[in-house]
Amino acid sequence: MASLSSKIKTYCANNGVADVDFLADVLLQDDSNGSGPYIKEWNVSGVAQPTDEQLNAVDSAADLSERQNEARAARRTAYGDLGSQLDMQYHDSVDGTTTWKDHVEAVKTANPIPTE
Repeated sequence: MASLSSKIKTYCANNGVADVDFLADVLLQDDSNGSGPYIKEWNVSGVAQPTDEQLNAVDSAADLSERQNEARAARRTAYGDLGSQLDMQYHDSVDGTTTWKDHVEAVKTANPIPTE
């Protein structure tokens, strides 16, 4: 199940709003009473505040988006810094190896981007 913020982002994207500012557009609150977070304030221009049913309807898409973002973040970490990658490319061109290409392929294999 996707987080409330992911559901809100997906709901807004489906209604033509590409970016949601959770400090100005939508304020979430969790009173720690066991019921979880809820929308405290809704200021998204031109889009009505979603009902629970509307948010539940986008849960699958929001969940997929979360899993894709997790895989992308894992890839960014595993790739390493740009300097190391450039160094691999330089040495590959000098000695004819494929260290960088092999590294990128291993990272992608270990961290596939979900499609469903």
